[in-house]
Amino acid sequence: MTPYGYPSARITIGDWQNTHVAFIERHGTKHSIPPHKVPYKANLAALKSLGVRHVIATCVVGSLREDLKPGTFVVPSQFIDTTWGRDDTFSVDKRLIHLPMSEPYCKTCSQAAVKAIRNVLVSVRSDVTVLVIQGPRFSTIAEGKMYAQWGGDVINMTQYPECYFARELGLCYTAIGSITDYNPGVSDGPSMSTMGTPDFENVLVVFRQNTDKTILALRQMMLNRHTFVGCCCAETSTRHHYED
Repeated sequence: MTPYGYPSARITIGDWQNTHVAFIERHGTKHSIPPHKVPYKANLAALKSLGVRHVIATCVVGSLREDLKPGTFVVPSQFIDTTWGRDDTFSVDKRLIHLPMSEPYCKTCSQAAVKAIRNVLVSVRSDVTVLVIQGPRFSTIAEGKMYAQWGGDVINMTQYPECYFARELGLCYTAIGSITDYNPGVSDGPSMSTMGTPDFENVLVVFRQNTDKTILALRQMMLNRHTFVGCCCAETSTRHHYED
């Protein structure tokens, strides 16, 4: 239990390569929590209470660009938020804050993530913008075209407010996004809109392959953890803001 309620699942703690690692399932152990109901702040507060300082989030994303093909990995540097009604206010803390979010992701952790993905011989793009939709429904073709015109490169349902709350709590945060499909209207390639059809099996194949590659990339990050564990950019930024 945290000041913000219960996290989405029990946190698993273990040791790997002489390093303590904490893992939480964002959508619950049975993947039963939809994106707009995930207790983002409770999840991150629970991790911080255990001494976590760096969060490496994994997520599935759809492509808004034809050149960003399924099977490609992305490490975002920006997000565009189109969600509504999610807990992203100061009402629980009773403190009004205006956190700077011009660079929402930790550059040090993101660079380590890119290097780790490349080390496992997976195609990766950095400096991409993730367009965050409310969910749980997928977007229409018209919406997808609009999101691309706005500057979105990939589409996702969970990066906000998770990324923001990490900054508010002083946690360095990066995300490893794996592209499983094209947003409808982007390409004739596989899309989640084909759910229930034989073509959807192609999406599932890519999803399973991406999962295996994500695990390999996370292991690579842990092997080279010395390149990012000393970073405290989020904590420094947040502390300075609160002091002001």
